[in-house]
Amino acid sequence: MTPVLELENLEVVYHHVATAIQGVSLRVPPSAIVALLGTNGAGKTTTLRAISGFLGADDAQIVGGRVLFQGTTVTGRPPHELVRRGLVLVPERDKVFETLTVQENLRALVPGARADGDAPRPRVTLEQVFHYFPVLAGRRRQLAGYLSGGERQMLALGRALMSSPRLLMLDEPSLGLAPLIIREVFRIISSLRELGVSILLVEQNARAALETADYGYVLETGEIVHSGSAADLMHDPKVTASYLGGH
Repeated sequence: MTPVLELENLEVVYHHVATAIQGVSLRVPPSAIVALLGTNGAGKTTTLRAISGFLGADDAQIVGGRVLFQGTTVTGRPPHELVRRGLVLVPERDKVFETLTVQENLRALVPGARADGDAPRPRVTLEQVFHYFPVLAGRRRQLAGYLSGGERQMLALGRALMSSPRLLMLDEPSLGLAPLIIREVFRIISSLRELGVSILLVEQNARAALETADYGYVLETGEIVHSGSAADLMHDPKVTASYLGGH
């Protein structure tokens, strides 16, 4: 079965000198959740930006390898084209449109024309989003600027779903949230399999990520140093000692 996403020996440098990620290879199967773990500075966010076409603002560039989305090479394609194809990034601390209502925010990314040759995919409706995020349903006419941090994160996820993605890339969805809200956010992320959405999850909360994911990769200084099923990584002594608080 063709992976939804595949990286082959991807390499990114900053300012034509400093290597940010080197030889990164990973796969995201259909309807799977794959976790990409690592400490600050390991290269996790750079990897997501390289996949989603958001490199360039700080003179970062892909100098090797390639990105394949549904078997097609999309290395260096602009973000708007990738969104049309169904590859959607939810950045760290994603901002909402504070002067718009929750419902208006959700409609902001409803897709228009799709990329040439793109196969039809199920359209995610507003009511489906409200099913997965019932707290948003109760606030659909409320201005987004009045939402809590957890509600804003749910709104960012819901808005991304409205673009009918094949792959959602989530950058630190638990950042800054209270433990109870983190559990709810990860419960929702896990349930998105029902929609046939694949997820690449970047997360420093390694335990929560591996409890949710099917498969995982660990980045250190821009290179993959561990990979395997989420269950195997949860019991790997090196991963446990470094990322799960084990001894």
